[in-house]
Amino acid sequence: MTRTALVTGANGGIGSAVCERLRGEGFVVRTMDLTGPADVVMNLSTEPVPPEAAADIDICVSVAAVVGTFASAHTMSSAEWSSDIDVNLTGAFRVIQACLTGMRERRFGRIVAISSLAAQLGTIGKVAYSASKAGLHGMIRTIAIENCSFGITTNCVLPGVTATPPVLALPQGDQDRIRAAIPSGRFGRPEEVADLVAFLVREESGYITAQDIGIDGGLALNGLYVGPTQEVK
Repeated sequence: MTRTALVTGANGGIGSAVCERLRGEGFVVRTMDLTGPADVVMNLSTEPVPPEAAADIDICVSVAAVVGTFASAHTMSSAEWSSDIDVNLTGAFRVIQACLTGMRERRFGRIVAISSLAAQLGTIGKVAYSASKAGLHGMIRTIAIENCSFGITTNCVLPGVTATPPVLALPQGDQDRIRAAIPSGRFGRPEEVADLVAFLVREESGYITAQDIGIDGGLALNGLYVGPTQEVK
């Protein structure tokens, strides 16, 4: 049986790598993003997922996220807070919720949410981003508990610093400093994250659920903030 996967944030560095990897595994891949090219173009933070886009989905990979908001906790506006929470947490919930009905009916499903190491370590000036990514953990665990008996697995993947366009656009000094803090001595590759996702969505991975799985080159071992240098007021 050919399974159908839905990938949000499909045009980003990790999202596009996931799409390519899943296609290589023989899955039918449906893409979703805020702008085209994508099979479904929509704003997950404000729009309901069209039923026809989710009814036949066997595998849901929620990658869509925003990372641009920078403000300390005591100065962040409500709009800045909502910007990250609405996309990174509410958007993920909306697309996963839309896929669950069909998965439960077919008694099979694989759900993977791309979180972040920031959910565990925190990130200076990124309180909303860190909170949104940490929120995925509670959401994913709850969905796992509610749906495990239906053959549905639900897991979080926590990438560390990955060589996506926003990271590669950082000043060279920041890149060098961050790389030096990673025990493996390099940034992760989007393809490595995609490989982990592909493993989790296999039919043979049906005994893995409610897990938070890091892929960070050992960065979590030092427990230190290593993001770009910006002044927090």
